[in-house]
Amino acid sequence: MTGDIQEEEKRGIREKLSEEELAVFDLLTKPDIKLSSDEKQLVKRIVRDLIETLKKEKLVLDWRKKLATRAEVKVTIETILDQLPDVYTKEIWEEKCNATYRHFYECYYGPGMSVYGAMAS
Repeated sequence: MTGDIQEEEKRGIREKLSEEELAVFDLLTKPDIKLSSDEKQLVKRIVRDLIETLKKEKLVLDWRKKLATRAEVKVTIETILDQLPDVYTKEIWEEKCNATYRHFYECYYGPGMSVYGAMAS
């Protein structure tokens, strides 16, 4: 198990992504999304923008308890992921939006609270 963790840390360094960025990047690119180098860089920028936007603007106190705030998070995810390359068909895009929303719902509890430790504002 330690070897797996170390390999993931190395992959994060290679990809120049933090642990939380790598998790969202993997959601968007696995299992079989074939991306060019430029498309891969675009997805990384989208991931960073998504995390930053949600953390600064949408993941407010008790966001998971209120229908309106959950909807705002979902719409923000869809809006930002709408920038994904054309290789993402409508069906794949919808699947990735739903998976990304579930990830944020399960991993981010509110301002400064996530499975990734203290979130920077």
